[in-house]
Amino acid sequence: MSLPADLLIRARWIIPVEPARTVLEHHAVVVNAGKIAAVLPERDALERYTPAREVSLDRHVLIPGLINLHCHAAMTLLRGIADDTPLMAWLQEHIWPAEAKHVSPDFVRDGTLLACAEMLRGGITCFNDMYFFPEAAAVAVAEAGMRAVIGLPLLEFPTAYATDADDYLSKGLAARDAMLGQPLLHFALAPHAPYTVSDRSFERVATLTGELDLPIHLHVHETRAEIEESLRLHGRRPLDRLHRLGIVGPNLIAVHAVHLDAHEIALLAAEGCSVAHCPTSNLKLGSGIAPTTALLAAGVNVGIGTDGAASNNRLDLLGDLRLAALLAKGSSGDAAALDAHRALHIATLAGARALGLGDEIGSLVPGKAADMCAISLDDPLLAPCYAPESHLIHVAGRENVSHVWVCGQMMLENHSLTGFLKKNLENLASIWQTSISPRARQA
Repeated sequence: MSLPADLLIRARWIIPVEPARTVLEHHAVVVNAGKIAAVLPERDALERYTPAREVSLDRHVLIPGLINLHCHAAMTLLRGIADDTPLMAWLQEHIWPAEAKHVSPDFVRDGTLLACAEMLRGGITCFNDMYFFPEAAAVAVAEAGMRAVIGLPLLEFPTAYATDADDYLSKGLAARDAMLGQPLLHFALAPHAPYTVSDRSFERVATLTGELDLPIHLHVHETRAEIEESLRLHGRRPLDRLHRLGIVGPNLIAVHAVHLDAHEIALLAAEGCSVAHCPTSNLKLGSGIAPTTALLAAGVNVGIGTDGAASNNRLDLLGDLRLAALLAKGSSGDAAALDAHRALHIATLAGARALGLGDEIGSLVPGKAADMCAISLDDPLLAPCYAPESHLIHVAGRENVSHVWVCGQMMLENHSLTGFLKKNLENLASIWQTSISPRARQA
């Protein structure tokens, strides 16, 4: 007697990420109540299960949903307003003034909706966000049906969201309390950077992460100028300062981590920290190339992020993944550095573990949530295919993502978004473009 199932997906190839370096051919994933019930040969699946719906992906690779470990989703509305500018000038002369004028709950909700649409189209099912008005971002994420870790922002200076560090923390924690219980939403403490947060505030963050067991989502060692300023003001490098303040530990997600010495890499490894590698943003802002091969060799958990669309221009994790692999090879002189299986791992399970969600998402194993992404290789431009794992990293792109599921719910079907995202997002973007355009900003 066969067993009932909500969904059965048959695929030409499945790369489950766990066990490592596994490629399954002609297998199926069975889904019940939003979770993976089984991964088994398709013939066995058809004999054992009677699904309510069956999806055949005979020229596809099925993988876990991609995890964007660092994003400022609402900054999709600032895409391209200050290109070709170094980081601090980009922030101080362009981004912060634009945010001061335009950021509001509506801005965050609409920008996050647009970001969710872009990320789902590219196979991203979960993202780690850092921005103002986290409640508005959460509303957009819930409407999109995605999974997200909502950062509770912290700065010392006033913005449209809060007046000072105490106000940021109070509002952020209140927002978290109001949103607890939503199964696809998780939370992180998100102090912006060592150069925008005081010792006192970092000490409070260290206490809170111990009490609440929340990740700490933090830009660190992004530029050489950041390190020089820290030496001038504090007499020590940023990571050393953070370590003395109790921030460096298993809950830390060190975003960028471009300029690290051997001692700092060893420290991150010894303390069980994670790194969010953002290769495109780092190159575009001229910040440098992160030492990913050294970090991985030391045992640091490395995930990958797009950063915001204002400093990357695309929320394209597959594109960033290919760039990360090539940079690792080129900078190390080792063609075997960050091979295809390891690259897929950092975009899935490594990101999940950094967020404290490794038992829930990041690989296709029974009991985990059915967050999945299918990439179609049914295009002569992608042929022939000898190793599907390599094709994912070096041949296919986000335009080849055909299907996406979050908790077993189909969010992308045959390259088309489903559900709420059928609304007129182009019109939404056009309205904000008119308001934010350089001419409008100069008026």
